[in-house]
Amino acid sequence: MHASPAQRAADHRPYFFLSYAHTPRYERGGPDPDMWVERLFRDLCEHVMAITDLPRGAPAGFMDREIRSGEGWSERLADVLATCRVFVPLFSPRYFASQMCGKEWYAFAQRAIYHEAVHDESAEAIVPALWVPVPPEQLPVPAERLQFNHRDFGDRYVTDGLYGLIKLRIFERQYEQAVYELAKRIVHVADTTRLGPGRPVDYRQAPSAFGPPAVGPRPGPRPLQVTVAAPTRHDLPEGRDPAYYGDHPQDWNPYHPDIARPLAHVAEELTRSLNYQATVASFDHEAHLPHDAKTPPARPEILLVDRWALQDEERCRQLAAFDAGDRPWVSVVVPWNRADPQSRAAEADLTEKLEATMPVTMGQGRAASRAAARGVPSMEAFGQILPQIVEAAAQQYLRRAAVYPPAPAGGTPTARPRLRGPLPNEFTPRSSPFAPDAEDPDDHPS
Repeated sequence: MHASPAQRAADHRPYFFLSYAHTPRYERGGPDPDMWVERLFRDLCEHVMAITDLPRGAPAGFMDREIRSGEGWSERLADVLATCRVFVPLFSPRYFASQMCGKEWYAFAQRAIYHEAVHDESAEAIVPALWVPVPPEQLPVPAERLQFNHRDFGDRYVTDGLYGLIKLRIFERQYEQAVYELAKRIVHVADTTRLGPGRPVDYRQAPSAFGPPAVGPRPGPRPLQVTVAAPTRHDLPEGRDPAYYGDHPQDWNPYHPDIARPLAHVAEELTRSLNYQATVASFDHEAHLPHDAKTPPARPEILLVDRWALQDEERCRQLAAFDAGDRPWVSVVVPWNRADPQSRAAEADLTEKLEATMPVTMGQGRAASRAAARGVPSMEAFGQILPQIVEAAAQQYLRRAAVYPPAPAGGTPTARPRLRGPLPNEFTPRSSPFAPDAEDPDDHPS
């Protein structure tokens, strides 16, 4: 849907946020390598102003060099990421190695996912640009899944990137063409997507969309399972409103009517923005699978539990058996919409039944895990707590997956993974796809 001239005139938010990796100076006192990025930014702003009706003084775009001395850089970045219309990442090998760039990407992506969940429509508002070409196999999951044809900006742009075009005078015409086409794409996406403002993300605590820093080749997408323990509209407790359910447990939408999409779908998108490749399953189909404590888990898991599911005796028994097992790599989240009048009226009884059925789950883990098990009241709260829950499950998975059963008599001993490099409260390999995030100090704006 295109924005009308009146709507555009009233919207003075930046058209784009330019996200780039800071390049260190080759030698002390040498020229600033990021001046070329600043030139690109100025050229984009001029084109955006020319092809829109933005009034004088309205920001066409934003880059971190516009942060004034003494201004809180994390607060300023968070505010702009919560309001800008389009996110423009400058692809390069250095970009995807930067934790700070990954934080910027995640802050914008979760806002778009929330918009999609509320309106049940696509909000693809990321317009990538090639600063330095990156082989497809080196792209993390969030970048790999973008549907974007770079050849629309010219063949030389694809082979050399904007950095190559801007540095060599013989490619000046190709540079001007690529920048103009990029500016047109930014305006088109902004006017058709119409992504509304969101709540600023705590930039310092935000995870990276690219996963943890890796040593050597970038690992593939990290596996994760999202399991849903909920009834369907066909087996609801007597009197329960079917508007929150569908034909499958995965269709459960606890935050209806504020949210239009099933929670499992939103969880899949949110975890994908953390560089995970999630699969969604039903607890009813998974519960019969026995677990041998000597067998390493296949992947970390998030279990979404509807308290109304405990009204079914067989499902209640299966959840109690799950709770009695030793599965610390499974993080339990209990979404609980207090705006739902039926849930509010039955909260005391269902909470008591949950605590009696899953006492271990309700009392173990970090503070975030215990809070998630007690009840997550809104979609916004779910999005805020999910990265912490996923990290807790991934840490426990890695710890348990490193312990293999002893070899059978006469067999070959099973090799154990080597764990190197201490991390906070864990001994996790830095190259592991499940290692925690670390900040890159070179990426902080000066």
